[in-house]
Amino acid sequence: MDDTDTDAVLDELFAVIEDRKERLPEDSYTASLFTHEKGENAVLEKLGEETTELVLAAKDDDHEEIGHEAADIVYHLLVLLAMKDMDVADLRAELRERR
Repeated sequence: MDDTDTDAVLDELFAVIEDRKERLPEDSYTASLFTHEKGENAVLEKLGEETTELVLAAKDDDHEEIGHEAADIVYHLLVLLAMKDMDVADLRAELRERR
């Protein structure tokens, strides 16, 4: 997967997240994060949980699980950005500054 493919995947995923944030369909896990009784703490807790799982997968050198948990972190990070009225462009700009 090249950079263009990665950009497209992130942009598509973020568009789905933004759509769920706006429409709040009842059967959507993503929408449930925006309406959770814990508020943003729900997604913050998920980020912590997924980070711990990634660390354990890395410690076990389990490449398949590392990929899975890394994707979970990216997904929940994008949900957090949407909660904070930020987007993928904000993330890209920050990463570009760090090059």
